[in-house]
Amino acid sequence: MERDRAYLAALETLDNGKPYQDAYFVDVPLSIKTYRYFAGWAGKRHGQTIPIDGDYFAYTRHEPVGVCGQIIPWNFPLAMQAWKLAPALAMGNTVVMKTAEQTPLSANHVAQLTKEAGFPPGVVNILSGYGPTAGAAIAGHDHIDKVAFTGSTEVGQLIHSMASGNVKNVSLELGGKSPNVVFADCDFDYAVEMSHFALFFNQGQCCAAGSRLYIEEAIYDKFVEASVARAQKRKLGDPFDADTEQGPQVSLEQLEKITELCQSGKDEGATLATGGTKHGDKGYYFQPTIFSDVKDSMRVFNEEIFGPVMQIAKFKNIDEVIARANKNHYGLAASVFTKDIEKAFKTGHELRAGTVYVNCYNAIDPAAPFGGYKMSGQGRDLGEFGLEQYTERKTVIVNTPGKNS
Repeated sequence: MERDRAYLAALETLDNGKPYQDAYFVDVPLSIKTYRYFAGWAGKRHGQTIPIDGDYFAYTRHEPVGVCGQIIPWNFPLAMQAWKLAPALAMGNTVVMKTAEQTPLSANHVAQLTKEAGFPPGVVNILSGYGPTAGAAIAGHDHIDKVAFTGSTEVGQLIHSMASGNVKNVSLELGGKSPNVVFADCDFDYAVEMSHFALFFNQGQCCAAGSRLYIEEAIYDKFVEASVARAQKRKLGDPFDADTEQGPQVSLEQLEKITELCQSGKDEGATLATGGTKHGDKGYYFQPTIFSDVKDSMRVFNEEIFGPVMQIAKFKNIDEVIARANKNHYGLAASVFTKDIEKAFKTGHELRAGTVYVNCYNAIDPAAPFGGYKMSGQGRDLGEFGLEQYTERKTVIVNTPGKNS
């Protein structure tokens, strides 16, 4: 992968539409780092010896689950392949992976690299196909022992149901509508830029995107103004252009979904501060969009848009914003921007989300577990916790010479 870095990045951009600079400097290095991290765990997943009553020697073993069915999304094809393949292989499993029908290219090249690296035939199996056929076959197959899925909550619910036939081990990393809480005592310019990054990175096609912005009322108007100015400077264009910040959305279907939800925002009375429609007459580009004066009940503030659409609401105090932020049925990520350490800890601890960023966003590392609360999923990717779903824990109890002989 290091040798083929430029080629893999080009495949990601051709398939997904993301800027080549992002693919080259973010996606490929993070994927390589993930494989290296989990390779380090391959010989370190030890069991325990456990003292129990009587003349017995008891110990535990971590054994492979078996055949792992994995279904990955289209927004980060290479990175999501690494997040799934690496821990499964490190724990001694075999894998049948279905790539997203929109983005198969980089995964297919990685499949070729596994052959070149010397993996035995049958250990890594990469399939291109559609969800209702290939995905459903993986989820429901009695000879598949574990299913891992990253994608929408709606599809995750279907997979969970399909996998019940042989009571598979199922892990799901699903949708999000992550709150981003900005207090008046924040580093203002930094909070504006990080909030922009939290929402607009990867064309807004991030499950953890900071898409519900709560801004303390003392800085609300100033924050909206600065955010609009930043969004209007965002450069859309050819993703292979080094200056491009935002490429096209992944598909016409996604573009139409974004357009429909933006229309609902206007219909429900949110203020369209900038953007709100398709950009240009070629490709699936959508303007960087900001809605202000957003109410918690609006669709744009509750549903996952998965596009470059920022929604901004105001709040008065810390207890109010925590309660409002937790009311949504997603719980993948959250963030807080403040210089007050007490506010940071209180908000970070009380927000119901799998990852809470404090004065940062999208700080991803293979050692740190990632996953969601509530309808954002079950189980975790990455870190030591990411290994648990790929092992069975066996207890062995041996009768030793003594009174029980």
